[in-house]
Amino acid sequence: MESLHSEKLATQTSTSASQQFLDVAEIKEGVVVLKNGSFRAVIAVSAINFDLKSTDEQEAIVGQYQNFLNSLDFPVQILISSRKLNVDKYIGFIEKKEKQQTNELLKLQISEYKNFIHQLVSVSNIMDKNFYIVVPFSPIENQEKSFLSNLFNSLNAKKNILEKRENFETYKNQLYQRIDHISASLSGIGLRIAPLDTQELVELLYQSYNPNLFAESKLGDVSAMELK
Repeated sequence: MESLHSEKLATQTSTSASQQFLDVAEIKEGVVVLKNGSFRAVIAVSAINFDLKSTDEQEAIVGQYQNFLNSLDFPVQILISSRKLNVDKYIGFIEKKEKQQTNELLKLQISEYKNFIHQLVSVSNIMDKNFYIVVPFSPIENQEKSFLSNLFNSLNAKKNILEKRENFETYKNQLYQRIDHISASLSGIGLRIAPLDTQELVELLYQSYNPNLFAESKLGDVSAMELK
């Protein structure tokens, strides 16, 4: 019993220690709130096949992208997430269709196609790439407060909660103004833009910190989880 208790305590200590190295304080309403009070939003961006474009189209895309970069008055981070493609769900779908097929010839063709997918994945390192833009926002806060001001605020906890909520909405709106600017600039290049919601943000962070486990595990609905 003492050994089991020690192992449990060691696990809790390790988890607590690892959380100290994470900059994320909480994730809510599609916004990542860092421990220093700054906000982050993540935009998923589609890809285009640049090599298949004509010379004029390529020059137009490069020119519009340059205009987009020159129009930014805030920093952004371009993130490329690469992971090995998991085709287990697709294989299960094919197997289900194979069992439902009554035509023997089509059933044989589906079986051969399934074996082809198995062999292709086993001999090739097929990667799934996703492209993101991380948009930051750092609110300017007054760090210098008098003793009487701090004492007064401590006696009005309910008011502080309401002010914190109002501040979050204000900062979130300013953050999304930057997202709207990026979306308007990149849509002219032919890219599709979609901000990640809370569920997608949690999955992206989980994948980043657990690259080997993400393909084998499935996250539940984060709306039923405490994200703080």
